Amino acid sequence: MAKAAVAVLFGGRSSEHSISSATAGGVLRAIDRDRFRVIPVGITRDGAFVLEDDDPDKFALAPGALPEVVDNGTRVRWPDSTLSREIVVDHADGRRESLGDVDVVFPILHGRFGEDGTVQGFLELLGLPYVGAGLLMSAIGMDKHTTKSVLKAAGVPVVPWVAFTRAELDRDRDLWERRVRALGLPAFVKPARAGSSVGVSKVSEWTELDAALEAAFAEDVTVLVEQAVVGREVECGVLEGRDGAPPRVSVAGEIVITGRDFYDFEAKYLDAPGIELACPADLREGELAEMQRIAARAFDAVGGEGLARVDFFFTGTEFFVNEVNTMPGFTPISMFPKCWIASGMSYADLITELIDLARVR
Repeated sequence: MAKAAVAVLFGGRSSEHSISSATAGGVLRAIDRDRFRVIPVGITRDGAFVLEDDDPDKFALAPGALPEVVDNGTRVRWPDSTLSREIVVDHADGRRESLGDVDVVFPILHGRFGEDGTVQGFLELLGLPYVGAGLLMSAIGMDKHTTKSVLKAAGVPVVPWVAFTRAELDRDRDLWERRVRALGLPAFVKPARAGSSVGVSKVSEWTELDAALEAAFAEDVTVLVEQAVVGREVECGVLEGRDGAPPRVSVAGEIVITGRDFYDFEAKYLDAPGIELACPADLREGELAEMQRIAARAFDAVGGEGLARVDFFFTGTEFFVNEVNTMPGFTPISMFPKCWIASGMSYADLITELIDLARVR
């Protein structure tokens, strides 16, 4: 039987370009080569589609050497209509080469211009099957304010928050500062559409608020300020059910913070000290069941396609959903694969399952 062709799409124009590249390295290393023919397609920071090297080591994540997609002069050309699935590459020397038909696209893109529905809409326009959330779910999941609004309407418990644009803040700063201060301290300031803790700050004194807002506004035009919850940070992975079945939810993992203010970029991706990822988390049977129930409800509320990592705060008596991440990291130290491995699914089998879900959707 011929191998299915999988175009692994990574890099991109967002501030999470390097994280996307590192995640792709993990997928390139683990994907089942007996079943799949891999076409690695990188997106440069300027948005050019290039044919990348099929080399996981090239995209290893290390402090001071973050991987990236560099313009190598090639250009990947997508099909010009739904009547074809052939992709070709134009080489720098003028040669044009067919890469064959693609069966499914695996868009390992974090942040804007990839995880937000942009690429999903592009692939739907071409009629190409793809891994992960669809256009609407991706757009909802990318915007923290929209996600929280949808979850709250669905009866899913979320942390109190305030969201505003820079223009709104400039028009009536006193109003928005009163609303922010009503949340109390400490508080977290976040860009509405960014991930990997980019632009996120913990505010412990009101004198820190202006700098935190500037860091968040550097990433997006809309900013959230959230009430800090005293509790444990726990997460679980969710996969779309097969043949109309309910979503599948992994065991829980826990982020144990011992020497940092919060789970920041360095801790997530550069293995910085002060953070431990414990999987499975130490939860009682009833607590885990309730967390899994809420995770499945949250997944369905935002669209229920492909996969997600649902992040919680657990006070000991209540679970609050913090975020629904529709394309979580797949790096070797990321929580999403850890949770599924602890649930009995290997890394390679998890990738295969996601590709198979895309092909039968």
